[in-house]
Amino acid sequence: MLRVRNLKCYYGKIRAINGVSLSVRPGELIALIGANGAGKSTLLQAVCGLISQWEGEIELEKHSLRGLKAPTIVERGLSLVPEGRLLFPPMSVLDNLRLGAYLRYRRREQRVLIAEDLERVMALFPVLQERAVQPAGTLSGGEQQMLAIGRALMARPRLLLLDEPSMGLAPFLVRLILDTLVQLKQEGMTILLIEQNARAALQIADRGYVLENGQIVLEGAAADLLADQDVKRAYLGKDYREFYDGRA
Repeated sequence: MLRVRNLKCYYGKIRAINGVSLSVRPGELIALIGANGAGKSTLLQAVCGLISQWEGEIELEKHSLRGLKAPTIVERGLSLVPEGRLLFPPMSVLDNLRLGAYLRYRRREQRVLIAEDLERVMALFPVLQERAVQPAGTLSGGEQQMLAIGRALMARPRLLLLDEPSMGLAPFLVRLILDTLVQLKQEGMTILLIEQNARAALQIADRGYVLENGQIVLEGAAADLLADQDVKRAYLGKDYREFYDGRA
């Protein structure tokens, strides 16, 4: 579904991504892990059309994304849950969700489907139904992350990209968010997940990539990366324990 080949991204003369290649097949949940500053967010921004200074190839369903603006890429079936959520704090939960479907409101036949998608998001995150008229800025951090995911889903993506969805959340909320991603995958969603919580991400992923200093240094089945001693030392901590075993 998504193919990135020899991607190089720049901020002015500074190269932030240096020849990255990766792929995401339909129905997969892929984890991209790495330390702060490794280039993970830059990679997502290039895929989403948020930065234009890049070289290489980015294809979505065998169609090049070169030169396309972000709204066009969203229409092609890709949606991003950005780092920091980037909600509209004064606006209500409901209006934030509706904004996720703003491109679809252009087509009258979509309006019934938009209403159905609102119901689906509320069913996925019942707390958003309870908070529907509240300003988004009054929600807790976990509720805001649910809203950011729900807003992205309102675009009806086939490929969902998430940038650090567990950042700043308590462990039980991290589990809830990651369980939701597993549910979305089971329903057919293709997902590319960026996470500093490498242990948690790899435990729900099919495959993973490790990014260091703008380059992919390891890739493989998620279970193999979890067992890799270098990955354990660098990203999982010396006291490695299963995320879902109730101890972490």
